Amino acid sequence: MGVIVQKFGGTSVANAERIHKACRRAIEARDRGNKVVVVVSAMGDTTDDLLDLAHDVCTFEDRAYNPPKRELDQLLATGEQVTIALMAMALHALGAPAISFTGGQIGLVTDDAFSKARIQSINHQRILDELNNGQIVIVAGFQGITPEGDFTTLGRGGSNATLVALGAVLNADVCENYTDVDGIYTADPRIVKNARKIDKISYDEMLELSSVGASVLQTRAVEFAKKYNVPIEVRNSQNNNPGTWIVAETPNMEHIVVSGVALKKELVRVLLKSVPDKPGVAANIFTTIASAKIVVDDIIQNTQEDNTANVSFTVERGDLADIKPIVEKLTKELGGNTQASYQDGLAKVSAVGVGMRTHTGVAERMFKALADAKVNIQNITTSEIKISCIISAEQGPLAVQAVHDAFGLEKAP
Repeated sequence: MGVIVQKFGGTSVANAERIHKACRRAIEARDRGNKVVVVVSAMGDTTDDLLDLAHDVCTFEDRAYNPPKRELDQLLATGEQVTIALMAMALHALGAPAISFTGGQIGLVTDDAFSKARIQSINHQRILDELNNGQIVIVAGFQGITPEGDFTTLGRGGSNATLVALGAVLNADVCENYTDVDGIYTADPRIVKNARKIDKISYDEMLELSSVGASVLQTRAVEFAKKYNVPIEVRNSQNNNPGTWIVAETPNMEHIVVSGVALKKELVRVLLKSVPDKPGVAANIFTTIASAKIVVDDIIQNTQEDNTANVSFTVERGDLADIKPIVEKLTKELGGNTQASYQDGLAKVSAVGVGMRTHTGVAERMFKALADAKVNIQNITTSEIKISCIISAEQGPLAVQAVHDAFGLEKAP
């Protein structure tokens, strides 16, 4: 008997009818002779509704306070607990033995970075025991506990991290990620109308796409999948169409120069002016920011004639409230004329493909496409298989379409 881990996102379990559909997929997998684990998200817009409620109760006399992150995780973890219980009930009603578990009940232990925790270990023995007893096991995605027993959440898309982590520790044959789209596309089909579904993509390409805005899979989920060589199939929960397989790279993938284009929205540039230009300063700045569990990107340093430097980097807009007091503290510690400023309304358009390793002229083609579309490039970063450009957020959709068309991604390779 093989092991299959299935995950159903919020839209796939948004109501009783969709929960029944998800249950039938789990039963079909079991009837094919597999042991089945199902990871679920909170129903529909539950997480967003809980976030709105948290911010409502933290607003007094038109002044808004940020909810404490520990208490926010305590609240948000309840969303998945509702879904797992309903899913188990529905499976029982359909004649399939099932049992539900929270993250804590299966010993999914994380660090204490509330709202963006990282999985440290899973005690999967309880799951194995129930699978061996013939049960379909339902697990709450998106959540875990600290060693002290506090609830944590794994960040947006964290149910995908739960999916792949369980696939890894259970040595699953496949992780099936059921969502509201047919698979991974060459670009977001809501922005690029001629985007094409990709049949197969490498872990490295998916990792880059996830890190630069493709929201179907969380970056950490892809990292798990690559590390433990767990194949993932992204499928639509509402039909039986073949999905997209995320697998190890094969030699024939390199003939595809660009596999996809992504847009990362809601970025903010932080600029530190007149920073002392001496060894250890940059290390101090980014060590301090990293200790607050804030991810930075697109770092640029320009040296000035007066032995100072300007250091800029981008963060997600959601981290702005957390990083401002850290940056203000740093400016005081650095002394002199060091000042901080923030530029909102930015986005990042990126082209990704393993074929970039063996093909030339990719950057030139991308930059020309953006120039022809009159999209201004504010700065550029690259990796072995990625080219990214910071642009204004309002030009984001235009930029994605231009780059997608420039590489003819609407056509099958």
